[in-house]
Amino acid sequence: MKLSQFKFPFRNDLIAKEPTRFRDDCRLMVMRRSTGKTENKHFKDILDYAREGDIFVLNDTKVFPARLLGNKEKTGAEIEVSLLRELNRDQRLWDVLVDPARKIRIGNKLYFGENDALVAEVIDNTTSRGRTLRFLFDGSYEDFRHTLFTVGELPVPKEIREHPNEADKENFNTIFARHEGAIATPAAGLHFSRELFTRMEIKGVDHTFITSHVGLSNFGGVDVEDLSKHKMGSERVIISEESAEKINRVKASGHKVFAIGVTVARALETPVTTTQRVKPLDGWTNKFIFPPYDFQIVDALVTNFHYPLSTMLMCQCAFGGYNKVMAAYKQAMQAKDSSGYYRFGIYGDAMLIL
Repeated sequence: MKLSQFKFPFRNDLIAKEPTRFRDDCRLMVMRRSTGKTENKHFKDILDYAREGDIFVLNDTKVFPARLLGNKEKTGAEIEVSLLRELNRDQRLWDVLVDPARKIRIGNKLYFGENDALVAEVIDNTTSRGRTLRFLFDGSYEDFRHTLFTVGELPVPKEIREHPNEADKENFNTIFARHEGAIATPAAGLHFSRELFTRMEIKGVDHTFITSHVGLSNFGGVDVEDLSKHKMGSERVIISEESAEKINRVKASGHKVFAIGVTVARALETPVTTTQRVKPLDGWTNKFIFPPYDFQIVDALVTNFHYPLSTMLMCQCAFGGYNKVMAAYKQAMQAKDSSGYYRFGIYGDAMLIL
């Protein structure tokens, strides 16, 4: 398929600036893959579509304060750095994205925080926007991490607000977030409340966690018309033996595996055997899923409403069928209720595809 096929008319007023007051109270569009038929529900109704013995697979990654705002030496030019991954703990090396990248050269020093609490030196150019930084910090690793996370801020998307507010500190992570490493939140998991987990237990719907550290590759643009030539960035994935065994038992019993989010779907479809079993994994994936694609593990997909031309929309269309998902999106932008239209983005509403 072509990139241009994933463009659709979009209005910025559809972007959710805040989550719903209660996590599981957002709207939920339910779509059947077999017919394309949709229903308008609320997220708390999701258990009406799951049976005893089904399993929800959730991503327990945790977003850390990955955005640093600083200044370049001598000129004082404002610089924004997005931390991507830690390369070397002892040497304080990090892969980062820099904006604006054109102003930064190897050897430049960057200063962050009050009284220049952190200083970094650019030591390598990895891509046109990417850099490798060495943080010059005289102290223990624990002190360095504390300072880094104190100076940094949560990378709330700029289309929501320029800088995170106090509420974002709680809202921008799932209630089950445990393992720091993501620079974007697994949005589908934000809708799960403690009450919903209790109801899952009562109904006999199982759940398990994997870790997929969401990176910018999910949100970065696609700059080629031929999707087969697009390269996704690598993201760290951890699927434990226990989780793999749980998922495989559910598949073998004929029950459904619900992938809670596109990142979970990509992770589950990465380490698959020829007999359609999930293998444990502690590694990386750069899997790019777009139509057509034959899913081996995922039976149902929960995801938010995504922006035009996004890789997440492409994965959603691969699972639900291009024409049916795009028709559902058209409905979402017209299906107004007392709370308005379906809301897009990280704090937006959800879609369940069965």
